[in-house]
Amino acid sequence: MKTAIVTGASRGIGLATAQLFVARGWRVVTCSRGAAPDEAGKGLWSRHIQADLADAVSTENLIKELTVELGDAPLHALINNAGMSPKQPNRERLGALNGDIDAWRAVFELNFFAPLKLGRGLARPLAKAHGAIVNVTSIAGHMIHPFAGSAYSCSKAALSALTREMANEFAAINVRVNAVAPGEIATAMIQPEYEMLIPRIPLNRMGTPDDVARTIHYLCAEDSAYVTGSEVWVTGGQHMF
Repeated sequence: MKTAIVTGASRGIGLATAQLFVARGWRVVTCSRGAAPDEAGKGLWSRHIQADLADAVSTENLIKELTVELGDAPLHALINNAGMSPKQPNRERLGALNGDIDAWRAVFELNFFAPLKLGRGLARPLAKAHGAIVNVTSIAGHMIHPFAGSAYSCSKAALSALTREMANEFAAINVRVNAVAPGEIATAMIQPEYEMLIPRIPLNRMGTPDDVARTIHYLCAEDSAYVTGSEVWVTGGQHMF
């Protein structure tokens, strides 16, 4: 049986991904800052670990817990989905001119450094499985987004570059590394003002967490065995404009 670890799995894309992998016969271990979903700990959803990946110590402790959880077993997939896009108190974007630098550091710790640390910390079981890493980036990492802040956008651009570099280095241990770049996905992060973006989407709708989850599963499965260093747009075509 294949094993996957999914971060940020208490809701949205992470929750949909965990549910899909369980439905397709994977053993799933999840983590998030929030409490475990109702399904966690049942059947193939073997465990949920609460951890704050914006905190370096918490991330290191998580890696230790996951190492114990895996034991000598291989790890077939690591899905780095946890992320945040904080706003100013007045809900303005966390920008380059007005954003608190410590807030920028927190965004990068979660959105960029946590995937790097988890990939490095779990490299041995991933190599044992000839496994796959999928990083969840964003359309905002490639173009100006009206609502995503500069800190979030820059961290996702950095994660895109990290995906490429990891793919090159991890190939030496037979681990593939790819990314998915979602556009406007109907999750709790979406605010009413995002409706104005739908006319910019050729498929004329927001995406669903399941749309992203299915793409993540493809990148972890045998059908993508010769795919590494790629970033798959899950945007309904919005990235073309």
